[in-house]
Amino acid sequence: MRTLIIAPNWIGDAVMSQPLLALLKTQDPTGRIEVLAPGATAPVYQAMPEVAEVLSAQNISGKLQLRMRWRLGRLLARREFDRCYVLPNSAKSALAPWFARIPQRIGHRGEARVGLLNKRHDPRPARQRLPGEEGRVERTLRMPMVEHYAQLAFAPGAALPGAVADPILAVPASKQIEVRDKFSIHNQGPVMVLCPGAEYGPAKRWPTRHFAALAVLMRERWPNTQVLMLGSAKERPLATEIAALSGQPLRNLCGETSLPEALALIALAHGVVSNDSGLMHVAAALRRPQVALFGSSDPRHTPPRSPLAQIQWLELACSPCFERQCPLGHLDCLNKLTPARAFESLSVALQQKAARSSEQD
Repeated sequence: MRTLIIAPNWIGDAVMSQPLLALLKTQDPTGRIEVLAPGATAPVYQAMPEVAEVLSAQNISGKLQLRMRWRLGRLLARREFDRCYVLPNSAKSALAPWFARIPQRIGHRGEARVGLLNKRHDPRPARQRLPGEEGRVERTLRMPMVEHYAQLAFAPGAALPGAVADPILAVPASKQIEVRDKFSIHNQGPVMVLCPGAEYGPAKRWPTRHFAALAVLMRERWPNTQVLMLGSAKERPLATEIAALSGQPLRNLCGETSLPEALALIALAHGVVSNDSGLMHVAAALRRPQVALFGSSDPRHTPPRSPLAQIQWLELACSPCFERQCPLGHLDCLNKLTPARAFESLSVALQQKAARSSEQD
């Protein structure tokens, strides 16, 4: 069977969809899986062994672009897919498979997609009582994204048959050697990666002064540590500020790497500390010891799925609010999450990695 995946636009969502692809491959071992992905997430799918080919989907997000999507549908029709899984929830993301007349078009109900999808899932999130500003209020506790995507491998309404595996990515050793040489990463000490950005907004970004203080703690404990900062060009000013505040020789690589290079640098890292971001999910899928810092978002919904991940979330009464900016103006959820606490979590993650390595020897 020939399967097409319409990929999400966010790196983290792409990583969290990997268990779905693994399930599809298990169900149909000889089948072929192709992914239609934008440039932002294509390298993530290229790191998944289940994917036979990644097709370019540049410029299909954003505006409706109906004519362009019709042309894309005609191109997809030539590839004669048997089924398509539409992972984004938007109506426009389901247009090209509909234009291509792919027989099975599968996805969650999403927005106005009744006619576009012919196999629709309708997840029913649980509700629980959570603290709010005015006593106890009822909020929706959303299903974790890994399970949300994995549901699509089964019939609509069917319960998952068991625990869903954690996402796994693979970066070839040759690529790791290539980036080590390109960016002059020497072998004299551990490599620690800081990811100070979060595309969603400031309410997910740990303060720069905290990252700087953490870098100082790292260098005090491990004097030969090479601290790299990774992210997009938009996050370069954050990393510049962190380096200045720390007074340490940190490497600011934000905006200097491609996404495949960032994946390879994370793959060779001894430890990673990040906000709730796409690179957090990458580090988890590459099984790096890591600390994930949560502010306005919810680690029960999008946790780093890894036995080597340590989550730091203060779980204040006002969180998770899922806002881009702190609606109360204090950002206590991140300001009160101290560098010492994050450093202790990193030490635990590194100890867990060492214990697992010794068990395997």
